[in-house]
Amino acid sequence: MTETKSGRTIWKRNLAAPLRAFLRIESGSAGVLVAAIVAALLWANIDLGSYEAVWRTPLSLRLGHLELSRDLHTWINSGLMTLFFLVVGLEARREFDLGELRDRRRFVLPSVAGVIGMLIPVLIFLLINHGGPGAHGWGVAMSTDTALALGLLALLGRGVPDRVRIFLLTVFVVDDLIALIVIAVVYSDDIRMMPIVVAVATFAVMLALRAAGVQRGWAYVPFAIAMWGALLVSGVDPVVAGLAIGLTAFAYSPGRAELEKVSGLFRLFREQPTPQLARTASIGLANTLSPNDRLQRIYHPWSSYLIVPLFGLANAGISIDGPFLARAFASPVTWGVLLGYVVGKPLAVVGTSAGLTWISHGRIRPAVGWAGVLGSGTIAGVSFTVSLLIASLAFTGDQLAEAKVGVLSAAIVSSALTWTAFRVTNALPKDKRIRALFGDMTELIDLIPEVDEKQDHVRGPAGASVTLVQYGDFQCPYCGKAEPVVRQLLGDADLRFVWRHLPLPDVHPQARLAAEAAEAAAAQGRFWQMHDLLLDHQDELDLTDLIRYAGDLGLDQERFRDDLTSQAHARRIDSDIDSADNSGVSGTPTFFINGRRHYGAYDITALTAAIRMARARARLDREAPATRVRKTPADRSGRSRPEAAIGRTVPDSGRSPSSPVSGRS
Repeated sequence: MTETKSGRTIWKRNLAAPLRAFLRIESGSAGVLVAAIVAALLWANIDLGSYEAVWRTPLSLRLGHLELSRDLHTWINSGLMTLFFLVVGLEARREFDLGELRDRRRFVLPSVAGVIGMLIPVLIFLLINHGGPGAHGWGVAMSTDTALALGLLALLGRGVPDRVRIFLLTVFVVDDLIALIVIAVVYSDDIRMMPIVVAVATFAVMLALRAAGVQRGWAYVPFAIAMWGALLVSGVDPVVAGLAIGLTAFAYSPGRAELEKVSGLFRLFREQPTPQLARTASIGLANTLSPNDRLQRIYHPWSSYLIVPLFGLANAGISIDGPFLARAFASPVTWGVLLGYVVGKPLAVVGTSAGLTWISHGRIRPAVGWAGVLGSGTIAGVSFTVSLLIASLAFTGDQLAEAKVGVLSAAIVSSALTWTAFRVTNALPKDKRIRALFGDMTELIDLIPEVDEKQDHVRGPAGASVTLVQYGDFQCPYCGKAEPVVRQLLGDADLRFVWRHLPLPDVHPQARLAAEAAEAAAAQGRFWQMHDLLLDHQDELDLTDLIRYAGDLGLDQERFRDDLTSQAHARRIDSDIDSADNSGVSGTPTFFINGRRHYGAYDITALTAAIRMARARARLDREAPATRVRKTPADRSGRSRPEAAIGRTVPDSGRSPSSPVSGRS
């Protein structure tokens, strides 16, 4: 099979939006984590003795005379949590390679906000605990639980655009990285240098294997285990190993050439279905994905739905009663953690964003509106995973319980503040609400090059605020399924549609000829009529059928045939293919909305929602100063260009481009 039931060509499924998938997993796992926290609290208050006894259960690994023995609590906190921080490192690397941070200038504000967002809460904690016995636990007050914060933001801020969640994620990527450094440097005891040297050496071997092009995951596993074990006995918390591996795992989208090679492997297997060829095709398909993508697909669901909730179950249990709460809320440890998060995080995020915007005269500013900044700051007060990890290293007994009360209380208060902030925002008039959430920062453009009225085929009103670009293949069945949706969307008087060719001859052998037929029809002023006929008759695309369609449209059939046989329009199609490569497109159908790639479903509901968001952004862009510019990721020279006046409609002697498109014949 060359197609999947997921609604697009087989490699297209592998290009689903990584960041949005990350957000969906984190949002869903938040409920599991909250349930684990509640279960831990109930268990500890019903029978604290059994709760503590379970996590003190020893678990040993023995190989000959070598033995590694730790209690269950340590195996979770220092073992399984290594995989959690592996996922953190993977997502940080993905943001640098493919996300908003691929424009390195956009890393300035998140990095500064992340650092100050840790510094101010720590200063508040130290101010409250100055000279007290709890001062050495300042690390408890510094780190946001990004996963839990994203999940709660999805629950508390319904209707909040993805860019607010992306802003939160990019800010606290730095938070997670610094927290790991603090754990390694400050909260690691009895450091032994020889095991650290061993850990560094095994990590260097892993980097050498990657540089040599080794892509088999099993080749890295022994070195990863050795690195983790060396750090464990060195006194440095071994979760650092997960972070280091994640940060060095490159992220990239598979290229069309690699995918065509995989198609060739599949054809060989289809011709001779042997186990050896099946294995070769399977390995080839997996190797088209980046190391980052492969590791995330394996570990991210396990981390979010099992490891972090299990960590919560093992660490959140405290016995709560009236006298204990009275002591806890009289403790400077509790108040240091609580105020550090509830006051320090919003102050740092909002203050840093405002300060950098003012100092840079707007050249450096948040990628969201000020309501989005405030909501990100308040929800950043939600902490759990790293805070409890540090608390378990810094405190014991009553102080540990007091730190846990501070962490849980901060999560509750921060959630309430976030709900209030977005509730007030939603009460604003529509235009003010959009500006408050989106801000006025231009978005990175994924489409290269921009739509050109002299080159592209454009259908729709010339003054439309939203331009929908589709890379399509006339023989791709999923392009056929998307066509009725596009025709329905074109009933919108404020939308224009652009078709760009991306024939995939390795899986659709007649696609290239069909694309040339569309261009031959365009040469006689009938592109859109031929476009509709081809998508309506995807199983009838041989040369005889195409010439018949030319006759049905009243074209000069002899000229049409000559254009096809001489490949007169091959260069035009190659130009679209080049633009697909430059835009990171390798499967069909792929949509861009006002230059931004649309990820996920392409049904009427999903596309309508995305178009609505794009229209809101376009309204803000029109109101912005005329001197604003936009840069694309490919603009390596640093030259800026004015926001595009996207191409006007190409005259076509057939159906009026501005009229609604008819349904299928």
